[in-house]
Amino acid sequence: MYIDVHNLNTMRRSGDPHTLLDIRESQEVEVCAVDGSLNIAMSELLNRLDELPQEHPLVVMCHVGGRSAQVVQWMRANGFENALNLVGGINAWSAEIDPSLPTY
Repeated sequence: MYIDVHNLNTMRRSGDPHTLLDIRESQEVEVCAVDGSLNIAMSELLNRLDELPQEHPLVVMCHVGGRSAQVVQWMRANGFENALNLVGGINAWSAEIDPSLPTY
């Protein structure tokens, strides 16, 4: 399952409950980040699964969507039916929603 940046933006603006999980590494997050996101690097995720909600959409984001697609596939196979991949990642968010965010 996936969501595009426009649908995520609508969700965020309307106040619909969701969690935006940024799985990029800390040096990537230092370059740019979406306000209000939960930052848990992909390398730390298995040790921090208890921090993730299951009662509302969990939108997983990386740089361009490849790592997050793999994580969402694993998460859905392991009980996180609410996990959604953000297509295009923060790169698409910056290009289409918030051009004030730097790209890398």
